Amino acid sequence: MAVTALACTSRLLFRFEIRKICNYSTLMNSCLINKCAHIRKFRQCRQFTVSIPLADKSKEKDKDHNEEKHESSSSSSSSSDSDTTDQDEDDVVVEFSHGLPQVTVPLPSRKEKCKFTLRPISNTVGDFLEMLKKEDKGIDRAVVHSPDGTRIASSNTIETLLQDDFNLIINDTNYNVKTPEHHRITSDELKEFDDVKMIISKLYETLHVEDFHVQKENDLQVQLETLRQEILPLEEQRLQIEMVAERKNNLLSWTGLGLMSVQFGILARLTWWEYSWDIMEPVTYFVTYGTAMAAYAYFVLTKEEYILQDVKNRQHLLTLHKKSKKLGLDLMRYNQLRDQISTLELEIMQAKSKFRKNQLPRKASTDVNTKIEKSKES
Repeated sequence: MAVTALACTSRLLFRFEIRKICNYSTLMNSCLINKCAHIRKFRQCRQFTVSIPLADKSKEKDKDHNEEKHESSSSSSSSSDSDTTDQDEDDVVVEFSHGLPQVTVPLPSRKEKCKFTLRPISNTVGDFLEMLKKEDKGIDRAVVHSPDGTRIASSNTIETLLQDDFNLIINDTNYNVKTPEHHRITSDELKEFDDVKMIISKLYETLHVEDFHVQKENDLQVQLETLRQEILPLEEQRLQIEMVAERKNNLLSWTGLGLMSVQFGILARLTWWEYSWDIMEPVTYFVTYGTAMAAYAYFVLTKEEYILQDVKNRQHLLTLHKKSKKLGLDLMRYNQLRDQISTLELEIMQAKSKFRKNQLPRKASTDVNTKIEKSKES
């Protein structure tokens, strides 16, 4: 209290009567001034020492508040991350890798995920469900439904399945499967793909038609050579049998001619030398009628008309089959090889004709180019 009272009085003296005090007493003046300076320094130090801990405490409070916020945000983010990871772990994911769809499905028995790689065109929905049941024996029921609840048939292809979202039901769990939209093909894109396929096929045909025909002709020539080598021993045996059958046919033909000549001589002898025509006329009638009966009997037995060329061919075939059985010639195999050779020869001729047709426009184009070059030179 004494110090404060002294400070107040010194402040008043310093403000209003400092000059009077200096005139009366220099000692008093120096003492009061020193006291005032000391008091000012003390107050400043006190204010500084009081303000420092207050600032430190406010800073510590701000730090604690920020740490609490950070911890709460981190805990909330970790909880949200755990929720999202838990949610992702339970979902069915469809991804595309190298153009093939890969479906990641959580297996109910093993509590783990399994990735299935499917072929869009060759695999069906039934194949995918069989893969699931084969991978996890604990799956009793696996069905695929559309988002509106309609069941999707097992015969549908994976390509049609991935055109829209679907629901995969495994046992009692329903999974909402979302397919990537950028891999869905629209009808316009399909039409464009068809047009592109046609253009590519035409371009490929024009560029590789020569190589294709040459390669095809070479393959046919190789097949023809192998068949000819296989039929060569059979052909030699057939030629031997053909010669024997031809000799036998000639022998029978000449024998028939000789018998007819003998018959003519006997009838002439009996008509003009031994007997008269009145006696031999009925004999010749019965001989002619007997010949007609023999021809009719041939038709009844062979179901063919009695024509000399047909009779000769039939006798030739009979001799050929008999001799082939004796010599061990397989006529069935020979006929098959002959048919294959004839078809291959026909295909080779067709391939050559197509190749020549395709070469005509090129020759015309070369002629046009030569004419253009000549005109430029002239």
